[in-house]
Amino acid sequence: MPLCIAADAGALFRPVRLQGAAMRRLIFPICLALGACAPGTSGDVPSRAAMPELGAMPMIKVFPAPHPHAAARANSDIARDFLDLSMQLESGRDLPVFTRFEGPITVSVTGAPPPTLQPDLARLLRRLRGEASINITQTSGPSNITIEAVSRADIRAALPQAACFVVPNISSLSEYRSAKRSRATAWSALSTRRKAAIFVPNDSSPQEVRDCLHEELAQALGPLNDLYRLPDSVFNDDNVHTVLTGFDMLILRATYAPDLRSGMTRSQVAARIPGILARLNPAGQRIAARPLGTTPRAWIRAIQTALGPSAGNSQRRAAAEKALSIAQTARWTDHRRAFSHYALGRIVQNTDPGYAQNHFVAADAYYRRSAVTSLHRAHVAAQLAAYAISQGRGDTAQDILAPHIAIAKRHENAALLAQMLMMRAEALELSGRASEARQVRMDSLGWARYGYGADWAVRAKLREISALNPLKS
Repeated sequence: MPLCIAADAGALFRPVRLQGAAMRRLIFPICLALGACAPGTSGDVPSRAAMPELGAMPMIKVFPAPHPHAAARANSDIARDFLDLSMQLESGRDLPVFTRFEGPITVSVTGAPPPTLQPDLARLLRRLRGEASINITQTSGPSNITIEAVSRADIRAALPQAACFVVPNISSLSEYRSAKRSRATAWSALSTRRKAAIFVPNDSSPQEVRDCLHEELAQALGPLNDLYRLPDSVFNDDNVHTVLTGFDMLILRATYAPDLRSGMTRSQVAARIPGILARLNPAGQRIAARPLGTTPRAWIRAIQTALGPSAGNSQRRAAAEKALSIAQTARWTDHRRAFSHYALGRIVQNTDPGYAQNHFVAADAYYRRSAVTSLHRAHVAAQLAAYAISQGRGDTAQDILAPHIAIAKRHENAALLAQMLMMRAEALELSGRASEARQVRMDSLGWARYGYGADWAVRAKLREISALNPLKS
């Protein structure tokens, strides 16, 4: 049975920044996008076989208080990360000076925000004040940062294929349309930050909107770069993390340390950041340095082609194989080697599921080497469990999923959590435990309503997962 288990809402690839606008999320092509495909098309599977009886949908579920892990790397490594995140664009271009907002920061919401945006924004602002010590508050009037909620169509009309983005020196989408080719919207032209606009969709799933808030607000406040070498950050184009991590909060807290100010050069920031980190993260002083090598541009380009929107299937596979070859030649054993295997597995899983599984197993083997890649392993586990279910091995699928469900919940990934619970329900049915399966499936739906949004999207995901079960297809 061909497999194409769609990515959750947080596993979307982000490309190189385009001029002043920064796209942090991009819609994947088919077989790499949320809900893009299933084993066969939904029309290939009888609806009564693929769709369990559900009745009314339960209330949407939300996560309790966040529990981020503290940064667990040497301060000397984090200092290097801080400089590369804050003093470079993703293209590799150096920024002339360090920039941030000076003084209290205000945020406002305009447009037509969906119901979940305000509580998620309030929760994020509390985290920024408490964990990053940033003086940031929401206001109803003019503000430093304007979050405008508009339709996906409006966003893509402004920046094709973008799911959300942030731009300096403007306050509205209409203003951006007039200014997007001017120097005013270029991050590299800033000497300090005074104003920025974030554009988020008002017709996407609650999780997609929340993820956009976290990523775009973090960029509006701080780092303009993404680094593939970071395993524990949203500032990484692998997009595994979708809410700000303990590392991210440390970076933002350092960004707004009183020792720094807008207009500093890289050397001036470099002279101060070790002392800042020693004060903010004393545990990092006791951890041995383990610096990872710089990620070659050739590997980045290959990954961008493999997971980007414009290449055909054969081009994507060739690019993924090139990325893996570069990783092997460089003798990487870190999460970038794992991601190379994972990307190739995702691309070939619908045409060569056995070959894909080999790469998912390899990805898991490399991810398991680090304590900070547990969420990465959870994404791989979903693919391995899907294959086991398609082979009728329910007990195996349960064993694969069991340690990772709590991980998805801790990292607040409702889409991944719902997907895993749906898979667990199918695995239980394969093991003859139908009553338990119904309970687990119902538990998945509240999370799915947050992760996937509309009821039709939840039901589509249920059909996709149900169709894995050979008893139903």
